[in-house]
Amino acid sequence: MKCVKEDLLLYAVTDRTWLEGDTLYNQVEKALKGGVTCIQLREKQLDRETFLKEAVEIRELCRKYQVPFVINDEVELALQAGADGVHVGQKDMEAGNARARLGSDKILGVSVQTVDQAIQAEQRGADYLGVGAVFPTASKEDATEVSFETLKAICQNVTIPVVAIGGISKNNIFRLSGSGICGIAVISAVFAQKDIMTAAEELKVQAIQMVNGE
Repeated sequence: MKCVKEDLLLYAVTDRTWLEGDTLYNQVEKALKGGVTCIQLREKQLDRETFLKEAVEIRELCRKYQVPFVINDEVELALQAGADGVHVGQKDMEAGNARARLGSDKILGVSVQTVDQAIQAEQRGADYLGVGAVFPTASKEDATEVSFETLKAICQNVTIPVVAIGGISKNNIFRLSGSGICGIAVISAVFAQKDIMTAAEELKVQAIQMVNGE
């Protein structure tokens, strides 16, 4: 599966913080029912065996809903699990090396904060870019904030799709209008909500309006 910009409209990144007795599988399915267009599995604490088992289960779930499934950071595990791709940060495997390991048929997303990083990531095989944090976020304590002007400049200097990430919610999403992004990546705006499915539905409507400049 290759990446098209429509797949990046409402990109949900998993987080176990808000499970509260539920399973990640159930929460992801609620998000998919709500219209999430891409799932990234992000795990920092799980042992490899458990992570792999979970990845395979969620891969199958995403296939059922015909939504791309990518894994954060773990290139080898993504290959093992049969994921559609990987998302790497600036401190993870370098984009060119990740592309070489993945081959041409997998999705490669790269986190960037500057125009130079964005251009380099595209040259080295990225299919899309994640830019942020565009707003303050509690999900990543060491996140550097990226200004609206930088976000817009990144979109203008690359030909691949760009998604914004970091602190995005229904209350601030329209501040990203006119930036040139094709979607938003969210964590708490979906997974921390009491009704995940409804939260995803509402955010998707807003994302469409924001991207179209309505």
